[in-house]
Amino acid sequence: MATVAYQINKDKLEKAAFILKTVAHPTRLAIVDLLSQNEKLSVNEICEVLNCEQSLLSHHLINMKLKGILRSEKDGLNVFYSLKEREVIKLIECIEHCDCNY
Repeated sequence: MATVAYQINKDKLEKAAFILKTVAHPTRLAIVDLLSQNEKLSVNEICEVLNCEQSLLSHHLINMKLKGILRSEKDGLNVFYSLKEREVIKLIECIEHCDCNY
């Protein structure tokens, strides 16, 4: 049997899997896509663009913040979110451009 040479970058694969698990929901993917095009947005702005319930949106935003994908800053009564983990954009672009889309 032939030996196959394959170099595994375990850290890179684990990071990619972590990011994919964290954003594995259509609303979360939409949030990432929206924030990749805007430096920062308030919860209300995101809610308006995505046309979703604020309570559901807040759940997704908090989860992604706790996992290190997003960061937030408070300005008065508004909370603004931005992408902290910019590598997530590369993964999303790979998915968008793969030939597996139906």
